[in-house]
Amino acid sequence: MFKKLILGATAMAMVGGMQIQTASAEEVLYVPSLSYRTGAYAGGGTPIANGFADYMNMLNARDGGIGGLKVVVEECETGYTAQKGVECYEATKGKGALVYNPYSTGITLQLIPKAPVDKIPVLSMGYGLSAAAVGETFPWTFNYPATYWSQMSSILKFIDSQDGGIKGKKIGYIYLVSGYGKEPIPLLENLAKTMGFEVVQFPVAGKEMQNQSSQWLNVRKEKPDWMIMWGWGAMNATAVKEAAKIRFPMDHFIGNWWAGANADLDPVGKAGTGYRSANMAAAGTDFPALQDVIKHVVSKGKSQIEDPTKVGDVLYNRGLFNAVLVAEGIATAQKIAGKANISGSDMRDGLEALDLSAARLKELGLEGFTAPIKGSCKDHAGGGSIFLQQWDGENWKRTSDLIAPQTDLVRPLLEAAAAKYVSDKPEWKTQTCK
Repeated sequence: MFKKLILGATAMAMVGGMQIQTASAEEVLYVPSLSYRTGAYAGGGTPIANGFADYMNMLNARDGGIGGLKVVVEECETGYTAQKGVECYEATKGKGALVYNPYSTGITLQLIPKAPVDKIPVLSMGYGLSAAAVGETFPWTFNYPATYWSQMSSILKFIDSQDGGIKGKKIGYIYLVSGYGKEPIPLLENLAKTMGFEVVQFPVAGKEMQNQSSQWLNVRKEKPDWMIMWGWGAMNATAVKEAAKIRFPMDHFIGNWWAGANADLDPVGKAGTGYRSANMAAAGTDFPALQDVIKHVVSKGKSQIEDPTKVGDVLYNRGLFNAVLVAEGIATAQKIAGKANISGSDMRDGLEALDLSAARLKELGLEGFTAPIKGSCKDHAGGGSIFLQQWDGENWKRTSDLIAPQTDLVRPLLEAAAAKYVSDKPEWKTQTCK
């Protein structure tokens, strides 16, 4: 059933008030899910995969899919490794894949050059190569709702609003030594000059994730005013515990949105009270769309989630948010193409025209769930704002309004990084935006 088959007469369907041509019920919308339910990062990968699949299954059960076609989500286990991620891509791309969500910066970097060749877009939702936000240079890659660079700029903007500003302050940056952890460093170092602060880096190798005593001894020695963390997996809980040991002020310790999940702070408990992190989507189930997921999928035993009370946790909702972006991209592509049975090329057009407005979020049953996102030919990140949440010893509480990125500072740097990426790739195909 994974292949798109035309076995019967066509019918007409309505999407957003527009007639589109759709084929027989045997056709499907095929969306591979590059998941990681095993390995060192399974604690993060599992709830993300659950949220993604459950939302798509909800659309199938409640609406009959999207535009009259069912969505088929096929998971392929990557173990969060680039090699397995590429193997999954090669094994699934010929089945009519509409889009890839790599869920790893390492895998994303491998798929970016493949996307224009195979004509299948890559959606690296809030991770991956920040320069891919420049749509003219990267027509087939998208970073909705924000890049690592814009997220970092929002965190620094928040710090600048505290304690008399960021100028003259020392900012510590503790990060996982990987493509992911290194990705925002150029932006951080550049803004240090522009905004007038000092940066001290504290790298953490993968083998040191659960043994960071030396890094935090250096933190105590350097005495930074604020700490920012780009961590993942076991690194996060260990870092917060170590920060508590040296009595670093938790309300001056901010993780990015991969260092602020329930799985990260549950092992820390009360000791982590006050720790902050960025987020892109609200936690909890107090949204009609989440209630529909519970009603149509979870309560009927059609979810892989082992503990139904975990529906609404940070990473579950992030996976669900990823599914929302994909579903909206599909629906938009169907409108543009005038057909339900879209291709990867059509999907690219749909993602580029994405307009997840406040009004649309309300229609979807997700009012207040995330910041509005609007894509364009030039902007493949959508200008998404973030918010901060804070650990109260037992759970996360949202503690800030939306914080817009410092686009005026970040965009020129993204454009320079994009130009550098393609400078040694003479065959690279860009696009011209009006």
